[in-house]
Parts: sequence; structure tokens; C-alpha cells
Amino acid sequence: MRRPNKAPPAASKDGPRINDDIRNAQIQLIDQTGENKGTVETMVAIRMAQEAGMDLVEISPNTSPPVCKIMDYGKYKYSAQKKAAEARKRQKIVEIKEIKLRPMIDDHDYDVKMRAMQRFFEEGDKVKITLRYRGREMAHQEIGTKLLDKIKSDVAELAKVEQDARFEGRQVVMVLAPR
Repeated sequence: MRRPNKAPPAASKDGPRINDDIRNAQIQLIDQTGENKGTVETMVAIRMAQEAGMDLVEISPNTSPPVCKIMDYGKYKYSAQKKAAEARKRQKIVEIKEIKLRPMIDDHDYDVKMRAMQRFFEEGDKVKITLRYRGREMAHQEIGTKLLDKIKSDVAELAKVEQDARFEGRQVVMVLAPR
């Protein structure tokens, strides 16, 4: 059954209020040159903005009276969009790459894992080393401990230990971060 009183909520605007959306009677006005004009009535300020061919934009709504500036709102919004896009482009998301090992790893396999780890550190990623014990390997945990110590010493100049080796059931986990 349709309910006529349940109208969808009014679309909320993102960004500052401009021109006729400013509901205060008086505002603190800054003109297009950046000069403070003091407290002015809103309608007078809107008229001044229209005469200059620009918009009245509310900069600081929480002050009393609110601070508004005469500016080209389209240009302002465009430059804000460009700044946000530039910030997104420059940020680096640090990923955690995982390398799984066994205590009885062979020399060549170890070298391959170390090259992969070195590449991850150069890309700025963290590396989670998982050393898994199977069956009777649990009886010789010192082999795994030696292997983890060897890894720490081999990557000492590239990375630092962020989380030291700790047991989680039948596996040992250690996290390294690039320097």
C-alpha cells in the first residue's frame, strides 16, 4: 500500500551554500579581492556578487555572523576537484604481501623467496612471513627459529621487524616493514 506522506528526503547539497541558499539576515563579507567589508545584509551582498558577475559563497557557516566571500563558485569547485584528484593520485596504499615457508626449505627456493621479498620492500609493501610446520617438524622448532633469524639478518638493511615471530597453532608469523 502506498503512503503519500512518505515523500523522499530532499537531496542534500554537498559543499558550501551559495547565493539564495544563505538564510542568515546578516553576514561577514569578503569581496573578490580578499578585502574584508565587515557585516553586511545578505541581500546587499548577493546584489554585489551579481554585479561583479560572481557568486556569494558561505565560507564559514558556524561563526556568528557567518563569513561569506564573493568568488566564482564554478572555478572554486573545479579547483577543489583537481586538488582531491591529485591527492588520490599521489597516495600509496601499503599492501601486506605474504611469503609462506617450511622449515626444511632448500637453498635455491630460499633465494627465490628472498628475491621476491626484496622486490616487495622496494615497492614499499610490508611482508608477512608464515612458517608452517607439518607433522614431526613440530618436534624440531629450532630449525624454524634459525631460518627466521637468517631471514632477519639477510633483510636487515632493507627492512625492519614490525611484528616479531609468534606462534599461531602450527605456524609462526612474522611481519617485516620496509625501512
